[in-house]
Amino acid sequence: MGLIKLLGEFRIWLVENSYSKKSKRQRFFTKLVKKQVATFGSDLKVNEMCRLNKHVSLMNNVNLNGMEVQGNGKVVIGNNFHSGKEILLITQNHNWKNAKSIPYDEEYLLTNITIEDNVWIGSRVTILGNTTIGEGSIIQAGSVVVNDIPPLSIAGGHPATVFSKRDEAHYNKCKENGNIY
Repeated sequence: MGLIKLLGEFRIWLVENSYSKKSKRQRFFTKLVKKQVATFGSDLKVNEMCRLNKHVSLMNNVNLNGMEVQGNGKVVIGNNFHSGKEILLITQNHNWKNAKSIPYDEEYLLTNITIEDNVWIGSRVTILGNTTIGEGSIIQAGSVVVNDIPPLSIAGGHPATVFSKRDEAHYNKCKENGNIY
């Protein structure tokens, strides 16, 4: 067998096996997440290790690439959600206000996070509790979300601020036509 033909067959084998491994990893991580969360919808895809809990609800067509929820506050992630890697959601804080000791006491304060439909969050984003990310929003990689993000916003930074908006007419046309990824 010629070297060129052998290299071609090896390349095909690599592609087939890397797809197979990804598929197996995805099935494994998806199964783990389904055991961790309170509820999940259809078409859940998990490509990387996630650490969630029973206070998390995932809707339909959720795509996770590595997420951790710290705390026992409620987290709701809407339909058609996509994330980058290493997302951190913090839903629990130490009590510092009127605490019995300084800097804080043993009491924890629970906070909630809501991520509405059709949201895309870039890699290494941190989202603090008592926040809502509005429908159709995009959060830039590396951002820290400390306040609500209005629908159709493109936000980023530390703290995350809105620096652009989606074209609402185009967004609504895509939704009406079912052009949702």
